[in-house]
Amino acid sequence: MHNPFVIRDYEDLNWKRVIFILVLVALVIRFPFFFRDYVDRDESTFIIMGQSWADGHLPYTQLWDLKPPITFLFFALIIKIFGQSFIAIRFFGSLMVAITALFTYGIATKITTKKIAFWVALFCVFFQSLFGSLQGVMSEHICTLFFVTGVYLLFCRKVWHLYLASGLLFGLSIMSKLNMAYPVFVVGLFLLWEGFRERKITSTIINMTLMVMGTFLIVVLTALPYYLEGNIQIWWQSIFKAPMAYSEGKFHSPLNTLPFLIVILGLLAVGFKTKVIDYKSRGLQLLTAVTTGILLSFMQAGKVNGHYLIQLYPFILIPMGMAVAKLPPLQKKLKPVIIVLLFLIPMESYLEYANIISNKMKKGSFFNGEGVDVPQYIMDHHLEIKDIFFTEYHIGYWVLGVSPPTKAATHPSNITREELFPYMQNPRQTGMEELKYIMEVIQPKTLVARKGKEIFDKKLLEYNAYIDAYLAEHYTLVATVDRGLIYQRLKR
Repeated sequence: MHNPFVIRDYEDLNWKRVIFILVLVALVIRFPFFFRDYVDRDESTFIIMGQSWADGHLPYTQLWDLKPPITFLFFALIIKIFGQSFIAIRFFGSLMVAITALFTYGIATKITTKKIAFWVALFCVFFQSLFGSLQGVMSEHICTLFFVTGVYLLFCRKVWHLYLASGLLFGLSIMSKLNMAYPVFVVGLFLLWEGFRERKITSTIINMTLMVMGTFLIVVLTALPYYLEGNIQIWWQSIFKAPMAYSEGKFHSPLNTLPFLIVILGLLAVGFKTKVIDYKSRGLQLLTAVTTGILLSFMQAGKVNGHYLIQLYPFILIPMGMAVAKLPPLQKKLKPVIIVLLFLIPMESYLEYANIISNKMKKGSFFNGEGVDVPQYIMDHHLEIKDIFFTEYHIGYWVLGVSPPTKAATHPSNITREELFPYMQNPRQTGMEELKYIMEVIQPKTLVARKGKEIFDKKLLEYNAYIDAYLAEHYTLVATVDRGLIYQRLKR
């Protein structure tokens, strides 16, 4: 009997076979990280924010973080349905990666062959899952899923309901990560230019109006719960005003992103100039518009973190795949080398498989990391958890079932981002005032830090000098769990 999932000819590929392969690859690569306490600090914050929403508190009201609410809604829904489960969160993150790659495949099939599209989709899974802190579930994974799906619809028939659907998806993307407004805006400009160039002014205006309406509908719907609670101000300040203040922070500069932008745009320009990439292709023009918009958002943010690139990968991998396919055919003797390289790409996953097996043998659990082991030590030794303060491994709040000591402490680094304080309705005006309030007024009985690492950014000398001196005078180190340091407040 013919197995529908065995590829004998790339032209026989259909979406059912492709999604099966992509889900399988995503799960194999990402599965060992299902048991890690955290992969990136931001993911821990999203989980904590999601738990707060699942408990009935709208984002920004009890706890606070610098992301739009759809990101937190993803985590809140999983927690509400499956409870406190790392596995559920990471599983649905893996599905998101696979579905994003599937729609990347769909876009690529509109421009190039199914063979190239398949390999582009496969590398989309790799690049969204490896090389840094991408094994967790990031806001970029969420917003990119919506955005890629919306762009795919623009490659389909030019009918009004697909433009409306694209608008809804773009709205979900923007309300997952605000910087996606830039590529959405550039795509809108491209579609307007295309419509006027083809002299389809009326239909273009109608379709664009529907797309804009769909986008704004999602934005308005996220505001509705806050309006009903009479707290629309914190919605506006947290989602729109705070990110603008953050991007103007002292550690961010558009100049930091220029080398990266020049390289990416330069490669596209060379591809078009040498005709390796067909600049007359409508699909590639649209992808170039998307890429330009994303790069502009990086410039506005003033930095390019590794996980930011999740937003870019689907759209640069397609022209890269098309360019590689035009290179001279590789000799057969090189094919074994390529196969070996493909197996070596997920090296991080292989190492993590070894890590979880080793942890199971040593500690009796696949779940590993200080974010799991430190809370377990605290529970086993009945240490005080009321108002506990995690300066590191703050996923421990979720594991212990408690909340951070203040709204600003939801993400530990937010304590030092005093430019955000006015927008989170924080009663303290400066970061030092916030830190002193936590240490001297709340007086957490238990504090967790990390061995060999300053509690705050090493550039923040005043913060580190204060908390180091305060810990030395008022706390004692009671345990070291791997790299986790557990302090107890001295009794006076």
